[in-house]
Amino acid sequence: MTDQEIIYTIALTRLPQVGLIIARKLYESAGSATTLYQHRHSLRDILPDATPRLVEAVSHFDEYIAGAEREMDFIGRKGIKAYTLADPAYPRRLLDCHDSPTLIFHCGTGLMNQQHTLSIVGSRRCTPYGRDMCRAIVRDLSQMVPDLLIVSGLAYGIDISAHRAAIEAGLPTIAVLAHGLDRIYPATHRNTAVQMVNNGGLMTEYPSGTTPDRMNFVQRNRIVAGMADATLVVESGEHSGSLITADMALSYNRDVFAMPGRVCDEMSQGCNILIKKQKAQLIQTAEDIVTAMNWNTQQNKQMPKQQTLFPELTTDEQRILNLMSSDESIQINQIVTLTGMNYSAISYILYELECKGIVELLGGARYRKLT
Repeated sequence: MTDQEIIYTIALTRLPQVGLIIARKLYESAGSATTLYQHRHSLRDILPDATPRLVEAVSHFDEYIAGAEREMDFIGRKGIKAYTLADPAYPRRLLDCHDSPTLIFHCGTGLMNQQHTLSIVGSRRCTPYGRDMCRAIVRDLSQMVPDLLIVSGLAYGIDISAHRAAIEAGLPTIAVLAHGLDRIYPATHRNTAVQMVNNGGLMTEYPSGTTPDRMNFVQRNRIVAGMADATLVVESGEHSGSLITADMALSYNRDVFAMPGRVCDEMSQGCNILIKKQKAQLIQTAEDIVTAMNWNTQQNKQMPKQQTLFPELTTDEQRILNLMSSDESIQINQIVTLTGMNYSAISYILYELECKGIVELLGGARYRKLT
């Protein structure tokens, strides 16, 4: 991914009257932010059905380039990576979400596409029981699913407990922030955040200078829910933001789990409601999660990846595979050009082919068919 493409993508996310869903549709329809910028004054040449309002919004592209260049300079100096929808390192599970961010910033080791990922959320005012149960479940999961990534939001209570439990257990953990990477909020969690950078990291859709405003937390919850296979609610009040995250996970067809509590306990009300309304599965142990998700155990995960003799391929998978060779690699941009499909769809298909042991990812977003 070129620096210029990232600059144009940053500018795209700042355009007036262009929200999350429209920004993604624009990006995918044009094929890249660079193409979109090149047609900023002739949008209907590439998007004939563009509304007058959208045409007007895109015509202001130039006004946001300078700010995007400053952001590019900032992330370069701080060692922060920026990933667009087309980047293979972009969290692939988010590609399934219609309102996924067009661009994310990440500071850390880049482990955003682990084979198994679990989001853990809960009350900021959790009880000692909630903290202990969170720690126990993460500890046990680390033994049963050693390639597990733990995702949360670095907030007080269950969030920070989940991150710290993952660090203790040797699991990678990522915090999704509701502000730019020029700060840590709350500041008291800075030491934990620094530890996370070495095994997981910090990610956000917000540029530097963005403050942790209330609405940002609601918006970031969709990423917490979307980038995981399942969401676990450990403790939650009746009106906790954790319930919003759970609902978002359900809207993305993700599994939701909740730990039950006594009916008279304030911090158990949210979990009990989720279970009563059949929005969440009741879990008591790490084994309950592993069984419900049908995750392989450590014994099975240590087996080397093997190519299936007769893999079942979708039409699109076979179409892309036909373009590939075992002798020469092909870049994802070439596949986009040859197929006319959008970046995110191709990225996801290549990931599926990689999991099936049919293709391998090389440097520079290039892929090669395995013999």
